[in-house]
Amino acid sequence: MTRPGPEHDFDFWVGEWSVVGPEGRALGTSTITPLFGTGALAEHWHGVGGFEGRSLNAYDATRDRWHQTWVDSTGGLLLLDGGLVGGSMVLTGVAPGEDDGAPVPQRITWTPEPDGVRQHWETSTDGTTWVTVFDGHYRRA
Repeated sequence: MTRPGPEHDFDFWVGEWSVVGPEGRALGTSTITPLFGTGALAEHWHGVGGFEGRSLNAYDATRDRWHQTWVDSTGGLLLLDGGLVGGSMVLTGVAPGEDDGAPVPQRITWTPEPDGVRQHWETSTDGTTWVTVFDGHYRRA
């Protein structure tokens, strides 16, 4: 059996999802839709508190990397790049800091689980130690 190309490495995230935290508390819902039959994905996130976000995700064959552009209802913008690492999609980038505007490293890892997908988002102040800012478990809606 031939393995699909890297442009389909993120297919495990496609679907309609209910998202819960590690303790089972509802965090929101997310719809991940394939685009154009190319492996590209569109995400539409609805948080329980009214926060909303969208992302476009695509494999860039020229750079041999996945790319995500995220925008949200607070005006947030995040650009991430990366790829499959040991079966998980790992994308990294930087976001502007809140006080002095210094860039803050970001790392988001999506890992397939037997009953869905875990999304683990971390930030760092030094690029070495990481702090969890979001830990969501996607379950089929």
